[in-house]
Amino acid sequence: MVRSSGTEAGDLVMEFGAGPGILTSALAATGARVIAVERHTGFVARLERRFAEEPGVRVVGADARTVMLPRRPYHVVANIPYSISTTLLRRLLDPRTTALAGADLIVEWGFAKRVTADVPRDLETAWWQVRFAMSIAERIPPESFRPAPAVDSAHLVIRRRADVSNAAAHQARLMLQARYRSPRRPAKEILAGHVTKKRAHRLLTSTGIDPPTEAAAVPTAMWVRLARELLRVNAR
Repeated sequence: MVRSSGTEAGDLVMEFGAGPGILTSALAATGARVIAVERHTGFVARLERRFAEEPGVRVVGADARTVMLPRRPYHVVANIPYSISTTLLRRLLDPRTTALAGADLIVEWGFAKRVTADVPRDLETAWWQVRFAMSIAERIPPESFRPAPAVDSAHLVIRRRADVSNAAAHQARLMLQARYRSPRRPAKEILAGHVTKKRAHRLLTSTGIDPPTEAAAVPTAMWVRLARELLRVNAR
């Protein structure tokens, strides 16, 4: 996970659910500034003793669902409690002003499959995908953990998309809102709310989408591409 994250000296990294500090130690070894968040008082005391001589590690006794997040670019590397997966990603990815640069998380396999689907089942996940690329690095069997969970896990990789401007993200969100309100509407009708029908037809065909295709069948990545094209056309 540490290698995947690309963590380097001087980077700011948050770890949620630090526990006894195994991952914390690996992160500290890179020279990064590590904020180890743990809510259980027993583990907090152990972490404070273990990293008392590590100036690059700050132990914070708090809940991942409420702890203050950095305002400057940061990464998250963590084996998070599966029960807070949605809540935590919502905190990290929802805000337009989020400073998150990327994350490497251990999550439940089914959850990882849902958030990386080309066509997400909800607007919230689609919005996350507009600004962040999400992929599964590997599937992790239960026997990799002690105690072993009842389900398979996944190493979920999240990276901010440098190729999506704020304007393009906003445009994509507008179209996705319409798509999730009326999933059975043809894609050309969703797009026609932003340009002429003729241009909508041309834009869709240029991206390989048949204009009558139901909006629900168009992947998030295509809506982002269409948003970029709309901005380019409207700027002429």
